[in-house]
Amino acid sequence: MMPWLSGQVLKVLRSAWRFCGPHGQPPPLHAPQKIVATWEAISLGRQPVPEYFNFAHDVLDMWSQLEKVGHRPPIPAFWWVSGTGAEVKWNFEELGEQSRRAANVLRDMCNLQPGDRMMLVLPRLPEWWLVSVACMRTGAVMIPGVSQLTEKDLKYRLQASRAKSIITSDSLAPRVDAISADCPTLQTKLLVSDSSRPGWMNFRELLREASTEHNCVKTKSQDPLAIYFTSGTTGAPKMVEHSQASYGLGFVASGRRWAALTPSDIFWNTSDTGWVKAAWTLFSAWPHGSCIFVHELSRVDAKLILNTLSSFPITTLCCVPTIFRLLVQEDLTRYQFMSLRHCLTGGEALNPDVREKWKSQVGLELHEGYGQSETVVICANPKGMKIKSGSMGKASPPYDVQIVDDEGNILPPGEEGNVAVRVRPTRPFCFFSCYLDNPKKTEASEQGDFYITGDRAHKDKDGYFWFMGRNDDVINSSSYRIGPVEVESALVEHPAVLEAAVVSSPDPIRGEVVKAFIVLSPTYCSQDPEKLTQELQEHVKRMTAPYKYPRKVAFVSELPKTVSGKIQRSKLRSQEWGR
Repeated sequence: MMPWLSGQVLKVLRSAWRFCGPHGQPPPLHAPQKIVATWEAISLGRQPVPEYFNFAHDVLDMWSQLEKVGHRPPIPAFWWVSGTGAEVKWNFEELGEQSRRAANVLRDMCNLQPGDRMMLVLPRLPEWWLVSVACMRTGAVMIPGVSQLTEKDLKYRLQASRAKSIITSDSLAPRVDAISADCPTLQTKLLVSDSSRPGWMNFRELLREASTEHNCVKTKSQDPLAIYFTSGTTGAPKMVEHSQASYGLGFVASGRRWAALTPSDIFWNTSDTGWVKAAWTLFSAWPHGSCIFVHELSRVDAKLILNTLSSFPITTLCCVPTIFRLLVQEDLTRYQFMSLRHCLTGGEALNPDVREKWKSQVGLELHEGYGQSETVVICANPKGMKIKSGSMGKASPPYDVQIVDDEGNILPPGEEGNVAVRVRPTRPFCFFSCYLDNPKKTEASEQGDFYITGDRAHKDKDGYFWFMGRNDDVINSSSYRIGPVEVESALVEHPAVLEAAVVSSPDPIRGEVVKAFIVLSPTYCSQDPEKLTQELQEHVKRMTAPYKYPRKVAFVSELPKTVSGKIQRSKLRSQEWGR
């Protein structure tokens, strides 16, 4: 066990064994609470971050030990359900065995060393969680991505990250093959499949043959853990790096205060594995000994989600507001959620009307939280705190969150400004390390003593934050962050497009969607607008991830521009939102 935790765990376990009765019954000692309280104190900034920390070894393996001496209810640590009803259940001991097998595959077959980078592009399959933990055990840096990535997306991410290995499924393997020759650092490819493919190693076969014995590497708290690509308004997506501690310990406090998790809870977050919310769940649930529930959910289906909530003992649910908007359109009185007790949402602004409908029909509040790829939970409505409808809650410890002007000066209550997190004189440990290979972007993200989120809000006299919009032009559709430049670049590659500008546009279901304003090339001006719209939409789907395509298209004679010739997206956005 790592030096930092060995004393804590051994002290608690020895106390447990000392007080065991003659028949070896587990004692009435609250061992897990004492250990988790130590993690939470670090998460809140009340105790120093240890020099060494590894989530797989110090958290998961600890729960495996506590499980053996009866300090956890007999529920799985991981529970997966396929679209056909097949199930996979692992307790912490089984999760440990399987993840050690996976770690041996990464080390022995992929030759991954500490610090090497691996892309994980998988749908909601158990292997995503196994390989995530295996990366921790080997010290490899995981780079999650959504399954909708195109060849162009994959090529950019593999080249920019210099990833040494990738693991994916049958559907994406051909796209990887199409660009792998242009990715010189990519050395090994793992396929999660029941069939084989030339040039790929079959992960499931290797996992079955691998040993369950593996010694976890000794990682420092500030060693890299994960890299996420996040969309921006200019240029290509940026690489956000998180450390072993920033994610591994950074969610313990919000896991209890916002998610209200305990060892008896079964937590279902419907997020795609490629988004940070999947990691948020992993690092929130498992420190508290909770079970992570996953449904394969190959597509968003409101009735399937509601039936799953009715059929399984899920206690805690987290969905983006878009999904809750879909759920409240169903007749919720037809369903009984016997175990459900707590509901979370985040990733985009929650419509007060959706909150009221859910509460009136289900009897449970929607507890909204706010954060970014660069952070942990910034603001939240924790259980037990009064909720002001439309507010994203209060600052979440250990962050000091303020509304500041463009120079970093704190603004008074009621005044709109930039949502900012204090990083000086002390930078919170649960914060991204940097934008990799982009020191200018890293430096530009700070003003004075604060990190500037790029979002605008105001804070009321009671300390509640009210989201107003974004400083940048990033579009947030169904919690998918879409950079306008990516869509514009795809559009102008079509011969019909002379110029293009992309902004958000209001949508009753998705909150907002991509809208493209297009100036046509002269030879295309006489074409049928409806057919041309469809052609351009299909073109964008081919050129970039399909979810980025413009659901709305307007053909215009010219675009608003500054005197220097820059397109003024802000004017188009204001026009769309009636500002």
